[in-house]
Amino acid sequence: MTDPRQSRRFRFVRHAYVEGVAELVYAFDDGEELVERIYFPEAPTVPAERAAAFASVLQLLHLIVGVSYYKAGVPGQIEIEGGLPDQATAELLDTLYLHGLAEFAYRNGLDLRGHIHFPHAGRRPTSPSALGLPARTLVPLGGGKDSLVSVESIRSTGVEATVVWVSHSPLIDACAERTGLPRLHLQRELAAGLFELNRQGGWNGHVPVTAINSAILLLAALIYGYDTIAFSNERSASSATLEYDGQAVNHQWSKGYAFEQLLQQWVREHVGSDLVYTSLLRPYAELAVTRAFARLGSAYFDVFSSCNRNFRILGPRPADRWCGQCPKCHFVFLALAPFMPKPRLLAIFGRNLLDDDSQTAGFDALLEYRDHKPFECVGEGGEARAAMYALSLRPEWREDALVARFAAEILPQLDIAGLALEPWLAASAEQQVPAHLLPALAVIEGRN
Repeated sequence: MTDPRQSRRFRFVRHAYVEGVAELVYAFDDGEELVERIYFPEAPTVPAERAAAFASVLQLLHLIVGVSYYKAGVPGQIEIEGGLPDQATAELLDTLYLHGLAEFAYRNGLDLRGHIHFPHAGRRPTSPSALGLPARTLVPLGGGKDSLVSVESIRSTGVEATVVWVSHSPLIDACAERTGLPRLHLQRELAAGLFELNRQGGWNGHVPVTAINSAILLLAALIYGYDTIAFSNERSASSATLEYDGQAVNHQWSKGYAFEQLLQQWVREHVGSDLVYTSLLRPYAELAVTRAFARLGSAYFDVFSSCNRNFRILGPRPADRWCGQCPKCHFVFLALAPFMPKPRLLAIFGRNLLDDDSQTAGFDALLEYRDHKPFECVGEGGEARAAMYALSLRPEWREDALVARFAAEILPQLDIAGLALEPWLAASAEQQVPAHLLPALAVIEGRN
């Protein structure tokens, strides 16, 4: 393999599904094929009435997963062999690749605006009917607080649910087992050649993983028979990390509401009227979710982890569930603190992150004080400031090093009227949660 940055074409070569294995093949120019496989264990035969929908989703899966490989070279020409998608699908992909790779482009000094164009076969009439999918819900599990809030709130409503994850993480395995719900463990095997491309000088960086997992779960819903996929992406995910050269750069773009709406619309037009793709936590800011987790998640306090260093593909992982150094550790600690007894929180993390001067820069970034929000799945700066202000008023927290520094140095520069917790705890009407899951929102809000 040679440097993919010298390539002119990125090719979607072919895709297939045989006996529970989806095989997705890519290539740069006429180079070596890159073959990714996704495994669906004990997969039943897909019923004939779902065949057309299945073919549409399998193609979409091939095209979305390709973002992991395309980014190594970002050539200007995209070729799709074996049949072009329709215009609506191509437009979804243009949008996903542009915004989902915005952080990657920013960090690598690239500008992808006007660069990505998926070919298509024009508009096609699409009006799929209902597929007759069983009334049950797939709940993607990430091992952190958000998906566990969804699990517990859905469980309390009596909706039939299965937890599902696409990972090799023992931490997620442990959380899945602790739920006591039926479990579905899917596996994604990246093409070995991708890592060789990186060694040869290919571009590297963040890709929209939630979009990839969403496409995988759409296929799983058709294979195993589920009418709902309920992710746990909160309202704060729609907030950009920063603005650069006229473009919003959002680390969490594929977790945001814009992508959720785009994909749900695509499902309605290309798959079936009775398959729902949604996010249960969409009405809520991160602080509302941490409040719910403090109340609902006690069974998981000793197994959950939101520290992303536990889930990296390459590189060292922390010795325990929390590294205590990354933005996710910082934010989860800060966001839980207003809603959980201090001894309980310190027991979960094994240390007090707010009484450690070496963590100053990390928390300043969360507060958006002299820095922008971290490129991580964390809440908005306003949430972090509201949480820190609440702690500065509490005797058990206000003498800790970083809380005291906030009160002395940062707070005088802020408008106290904008630091209340309550607005961050209120639900938004901006969501598309289906009617059968609305009772779970009452559980999250403590109204049940």
